Amino acid sequence: MAKAYVFPGQGAQYVGMGKDLYESNEQAKALFEKANEILGFRITDLMFNGTEDDLKQTKVTQPAVFLCSVIPAICANVEPDMVAGHSLGEFSALVVSGAISFESGVSLVSKRALAMQKACELNPSTMSAIIALPDEKVEEICASVDGVVVAANYNCPGQIIISGTNEAIAKANELMLAAGAKRALPLKVGGAFHSPLMEPARAELAEAIEATEVSAPKCPIYQNVDAQAHTDAAEIKANLVAQLTSPVRWTKSVQNMIADGADTFIECGPGAVLQGLVKKIDKTVVAQPLA
Repeated sequence: MAKAYVFPGQGAQYVGMGKDLYESNEQAKALFEKANEILGFRITDLMFNGTEDDLKQTKVTQPAVFLCSVIPAICANVEPDMVAGHSLGEFSALVVSGAISFESGVSLVSKRALAMQKACELNPSTMSAIIALPDEKVEEICASVDGVVVAANYNCPGQIIISGTNEAIAKANELMLAAGAKRALPLKVGGAFHSPLMEPARAELAEAIEATEVSAPKCPIYQNVDAQAHTDAAEIKANLVAQLTSPVRWTKSVQNMIADGADTFIECGPGAVLQGLVKKIDKTVVAQPLA
């Protein structure tokens, strides 16, 4: 059977992450220092010794989670049979599968974070977690609300994140609870990720992705936009561009990986969010952290 390596997105960060690896592994230290150079600031200082507020800045959060996902996997010399990443994690998956270089990954993630930050400042917007409503009902309610609000992350059965303008999210939350949702929980995020409100960021990131060398990966990558396995470099690029304004189809990605033989899911990165989601999607598979 097959091993799937999965990589988390924004929200998994914590102060001190990566410090032990930096101090105990020369290869890891060199990669962290290379990232400091590419980013133009010492992100390691903020990760190891900064405050929670430092780490919450999108320009810091995304590269920090990326580095703490990719560097341990590179140092462990992992050999995945397939990979997938949740939102930001897709960039980590691309590096570990050999589709893009570590340097390109750092650069793209930094550009993505800055572009998303700018898009967030253009429109006051947010996201909310809807618990225990069927997907179809969530989609139906979103469609009925005036303004921009869409299903953004299909995380696992019974957990969908919606994304949109502040007013539309507030209205949708009311309607979700009235329709029987257990919770409609506003999230502490900078804006409406994976919604049409990210279009300015998508356009900006598209240029950077087009200019990046993407190779055929050494194993299939299951991409967020369609939950399908991809190995063609041109398709991977197109899906990466579309990702910012499209929903993250995580439930379907995991189901498709299992259908294609995955029986063990290894989460590379800070936290254990994806292990929890995988177990909620299918209790029969193993979900564990990178040893």
